[in-house]
Amino acid sequence: MHNFTPEDLLLYLYNETSPAKTAEIKAALENDWSLREKFEVINSAQKKLETLKMSPSQQTLDSIMNYAEKAVAELSPQV
Repeated sequence: MHNFTPEDLLLYLYNETSPAKTAEIKAALENDWSLREKFEVINSAQKKLETLKMSPSQQTLDSIMNYAEKAVAELSPQV
């Protein structure tokens, strides 16, 4: 019996596991109701997140752009 972490289940949900790990998780989900229950909670949360209409605030975007400009300035050769 394998002990899969929530992170393993999340990677499986997003198809980011190796083929071998995918097969292991798939088999475990078919046989382990507790693991299947945990996976369903993660799956349900993912579906709810997809329905949210979210976008960053202008302040957040400005902060990111300012940070990027400073990083570029620090990496650029001083003439």
